[in-house]
Amino acid sequence: MILKLVSLWEKLKKSFLLKILKRKYRRTGKCKGCGRCCREIFVKHAGGVIKEEKEYSRLKRLHPFYSYLKIRYKHEDGLVFECTKLDKTTGKCTIYKNRALLCKLYPQEEIFMLGGIISEECGYNFIPLESFKEVLQKVMK
Repeated sequence: MILKLVSLWEKLKKSFLLKILKRKYRRTGKCKGCGRCCREIFVKHAGGVIKEEKEYSRLKRLHPFYSYLKIRYKHEDGLVFECTKLDKTTGKCTIYKNRALLCKLYPQEEIFMLGGIISEECGYNFIPLESFKEVLQKVMK
């Protein structure tokens, strides 16, 4: 009976993620606290990645989170930031309990789907919600 409930719960969760949230992957694992993700950040705002310093200056006035970031360099895809709240010695966030939602939700599937990679040392991973066989069966119908 318990196995049937667990199986039903997994099916409902998978259906919710696929059909309602339109997800293709499930995030697993947990943060190891290495701080790598805080050293090279692309920030998406209003439909696109921040590309210009002028746009970044405007955003800093809108939300305190943006003032925690500093520009590391300019990439062809946009500005690359690092968080000033990262303790470089320990690799830990100095404002962990009050960190931004972006940080709490990291890593998000969207970043992964846009071609971003997660370091092999990272404690997180993305697992496809549907197997290749399931996707192929849908396509063949």
